[in-house]
Amino acid sequence: MLRIVNDVSLSAIVAGFVAVLIGFASSVAIVFQAAQAAGADSNVIVSWIMALGLGMGATCFFLSLWYRSPVITAWSTPGAALLATSLGTINYSEAIGVFVFAGALTLLTGVSGLFDKVMRLVPLPLACAMLAGVLFKFGLSIFDSMMSDVFLVGIMLITYLISKRFVPRYSVLFVLVSGVAFVLANSGSQIMSNIPFELGAFVWVWPEWNLGALIGIGVPLYIVTMTSQNIPGVAVMRSSGYQTPVSPLISWTGLTSIMLAPLGGFAFNLAAITAAICSGDECHKDPKRRYIAGLSAGVFYWCAGLAGTSVVALFSIFPSTMIAALAGIALLGTIGMNLKNAMAEDNNREAALVTFLVTVSGVSFGGIASAFWGILFGVICLLISNLKRK
Repeated sequence: MLRIVNDVSLSAIVAGFVAVLIGFASSVAIVFQAAQAAGADSNVIVSWIMALGLGMGATCFFLSLWYRSPVITAWSTPGAALLATSLGTINYSEAIGVFVFAGALTLLTGVSGLFDKVMRLVPLPLACAMLAGVLFKFGLSIFDSMMSDVFLVGIMLITYLISKRFVPRYSVLFVLVSGVAFVLANSGSQIMSNIPFELGAFVWVWPEWNLGALIGIGVPLYIVTMTSQNIPGVAVMRSSGYQTPVSPLISWTGLTSIMLAPLGGFAFNLAAITAAICSGDECHKDPKRRYIAGLSAGVFYWCAGLAGTSVVALFSIFPSTMIAALAGIALLGTIGMNLKNAMAEDNNREAALVTFLVTVSGVSFGGIASAFWGILFGVICLLISNLKRK
């Protein structure tokens, strides 16, 4: 406990809060759509949010504490998008069965050690290139958002540039404060009056098993979560210098999915975007003290889950342009660092560039996300290049 107190820093706490803010505000609407597609009413939707907040909070907090590294988890946003278009043909209990089945596949992958072995075969420059490709669109979103809200985004960007020059450790905090202040100054009283102050309640539903749904929805949910979330999530840790064992992390996210599926916790995984915020220099200069961001994110996720509808409403009041700009600005340093690491070595540069371009392109074959194909194409390019040199 004394070590934690000594390691606490405002910048790490802010990084955890920003990660939760962006995680909730950027994709909670997709979770709502997935729940509605499963036939959930308003009470069940609140249970989903509470279960997701509880699961992400527990895994972030305890895994970060145990491994002394910023282990950030999240719900599967691509998985939620898949569910939103796939659950209309089955009943809610069968949907719960799908969640349990996908969680069991994830647990099996972690316990077997297969995922860890595969990731060890991926060279670091290719992992960095893939991560840069995943994050690239968030950097672009700063300027896409500026076209819609030039004053808000402009103020946030100028705040970042100035604070980065004089107080770099707290630059993201100043960006967040400037964005919130601008929003509240323009419509603060109207926004606050629309927030309901109430707690939600859990709704437990036992799973039912539909073989067609398990294969047709459960397997794609597992594949999408592993390729779109867990592979970039591992790349974030490796590019930041953390050698945290992957298999136990995957196992715990799978077990959490199984345990919380009856409450609406459809899929948990390693985070990529929000993890990058908590593992970079802006979080803390000392990598050994960045685990505080994981503890902070865990606490804020718990608060978000327990507060139910109130916190969801609070996170949803901020304009999408502010959230997009905040995410992009917070990730600028990480994007730059990964591009530098990816292109630093002559022998790997071409393969890293292929990985980056394929990932940025967003191509998807067989429903598998571009992050996976970027790594695969990059490895093939590297193997052919090495063969030619030999």
